[in-house]
Amino acid sequence: MMKFIKSMVKNTKGAMDKILVTLLLVVIGVGLVVGLNTWMTDEMTDVKSQAETKIQSAING
Repeated sequence: MMKFIKSMVKNTKGAMDKILVTLLLVVIGVGLVVGLNTWMTDEMTDVKSQAETKIQSAING
């Protein structure tokens, strides 16, 4: 892996572009994972509260 990075850096034509694109993709990937995790947590909380409400109404009704 390090040899590949070193050879990429030695090749100055396009090396910086590839590194920047790779970093951009990593940042986008991390953002997507964090966003998905937050959305799933919110959805799970909503489903739990709705289920609890329906169960309580079924028990009391």
